Amino acid sequence: MAGHLDSWMLAARPKTLWVSVSPVLIGIAMAWRDGLFHPIAAVLVLISAVLIQIGTNFYNDYADFIKGADTIARKGPRRAVQSGLLTGAAMKRATLVVFASAVLAGTYPMLRGGWPIVLIGLGSILFGILYTGGRYSLAYLGIADVFVFLFFGPIAVAGTYFVQALVWPLEVWIAGIAPGLLSVSILMVNNIRDLVDDEAAGKKTIVVRLGRGFGLAAYAACILLASGVPLFLVLAFEGSKWSIIAAAILPLSIPLYFKLAKTPVSDGSALNPVLGKTAVLLLVYSICFSAGWVYSG
Repeated sequence: MAGHLDSWMLAARPKTLWVSVSPVLIGIAMAWRDGLFHPIAAVLVLISAVLIQIGTNFYNDYADFIKGADTIARKGPRRAVQSGLLTGAAMKRATLVVFASAVLAGTYPMLRGGWPIVLIGLGSILFGILYTGGRYSLAYLGIADVFVFLFFGPIAVAGTYFVQALVWPLEVWIAGIAPGLLSVSILMVNNIRDLVDDEAAGKKTIVVRLGRGFGLAAYAACILLASGVPLFLVLAFEGSKWSIIAAAILPLSIPLYFKLAKTPVSDGSALNPVLGKTAVLLLVYSICFSAGWVYSG
């Protein structure tokens, strides 16, 4: 039983779940500072967001194996279906259950927020399926980066704020740019690591299309631009100056960039720690920004 549970935990990819938690945390903090925090809506949005990402991870585990992107030569962490720990049929059923649970958790937020939250919720699930599912999946076409930026960035932050406040001022959309960019930086590490395997499987990620050099430049640009978002919010919208501490991720990212740049394509598995630490950068950013935004001393 324990081994079976471990297989499902592997498929859920718990170390990646900060990608869905971080923008929700920022949206909650911004609503809190404005005196519009709604605890029930906030908690349910957080649960729904995490469940949607787990469902996406489950379906990605299944679809990448079926399409040949995950093989025994895989350089990243083990995948449950690829390694035979779970069957494809079981993974598809689990995906359906998790997505249904996400809808259930999101029912109250959708009732409270109305059609904008309904569209965000259903759009997130559809994006989760189309990320690797179908003949023309987003990841295989090389356009997934745009959707990752939007749904883990501005849409997630603004949607979280809206379900509490029932308005979404411009600054919450701008605040969402940072977690969106940092989510893309995580994807860049993943795609640089898997460049050879993705190319062989016909998975035309943006790194496969434009090259490793582009991926490296995009990684650096995403982190640099994200670090500047708090300063822009302070100057343009009189946000809390303490939120600028989130820019601390910039020096922390420098050794990660050099590791990413110096690791040869043939040694992609050596980039797994960089992937995990880039996800930690997103978590550190969201905590620092949220704490700094709430604190107005």
